[in-house]
Amino acid sequence: MRAGVPLLGTPDHGVSEALYLNDPGGTGAERYWDKPQERWPRTPSGDLNMDTESLDLVPLFSELR
Repeated sequence: MRAGVPLLGTPDHGVSEALYLNDPGGTGAERYWDKPQERWPRTPSGDLNMDTESLDLVPLFSELR
């Protein structure tokens, strides 16, 4: 953001979080990281219950300080 590169998307899929952006040359890029498996959302039967929610950026940015 300091470099003027806007975020295009910030999804939280339950099992992972991601940042989508274009690099200065216009090439799309995704940076993602998996959450620990013990935090993955599951149904009562134990299946993965993935979704797409907006990533809360406040905790992420507070780690950068």
